[in-house]
Amino acid sequence: MNPTPSSLDAPPSRLGQALANARGQGRAALAAYLPAGYPTLGQSLDALHLLSTTVDVIEIGLPYTDPLMDGPVIQHAAAQALRAGFRTEHLFTTVRELAAASNTALVVMSYWQPIHHFGSSRFAQRLAAAGGTGVIIPDLPVEEATDWLSAAHEHHLDAVFVVAPNATDQRLARVCAAASGMVYAPATAGVTGGQGPLHPGLRTFVGRLRTLTNLPVGVGIGVSTPEQAACVGSYADAVIVGSAFIRAIEATPGPAGAHQAAVLAQRLADGLRRAVPTAA
Repeated sequence: MNPTPSSLDAPPSRLGQALANARGQGRAALAAYLPAGYPTLGQSLDALHLLSTTVDVIEIGLPYTDPLMDGPVIQHAAAQALRAGFRTEHLFTTVRELAAASNTALVVMSYWQPIHHFGSSRFAQRLAAAGGTGVIIPDLPVEEATDWLSAAHEHHLDAVFVVAPNATDQRLARVCAAASGMVYAPATAGVTGGQGPLHPGLRTFVGRLRTLTNLPVGVGIGVSTPEQAACVGSYADAVIVGSAFIRAIEATPGPAGAHQAAVLAQRLADGLRRAVPTAA
């Protein structure tokens, strides 16, 4: 879907504003991912509220029974949330409560099947009404995204696509043309949660994306330490961290887990402020 003249004239979304504000401070934005309802609905909200005081963007995961692109850390967290009683309605409640208390940009990360089952237009309407600004759907190919892109555009939500480093420039350009808000580049190959080195071609890939789109480039999937965040933040527009927050919560069961996640967020944010932006 190409932008219409009216969308080009529209003010930036909350996601766009968050990325622009960070850029104005000479740093990359920090995005934190946590599944809604993990480890319980109450503890999830506590952690997300604390994170919202430090990070620029919160990615709220919609727990799903078959998260094939996620590693064991996020799979376990999603399963725990579902066992604790999470339902899709709780996602909108979570977004609504966060939006009422914070100006942090709220983006949902979900597989396509739950959105399709709920109804793409209904999902977009409910999320926008709750205060969400966009959705990342990692398993939705751009060729099959027409209905979702129409729903997202109608309700002024950003449609963020995950882009593959092994894609051709022609395909990347097509995905970027359909996307809004930002594009999401993986920092490592494979599923989420890796704690090894970042892909050696990551910086080159971000530079390649910049020749194909003016959208900001966010990097996640495998970023877990302040040092890695600082490295990625020197050439990306946003650094996205997920499994590391879940590990911090798991390491300290109970209410204190949320505070450990907040401590990690501050360390990551400090690392980004120390990073020196360079040309990609």
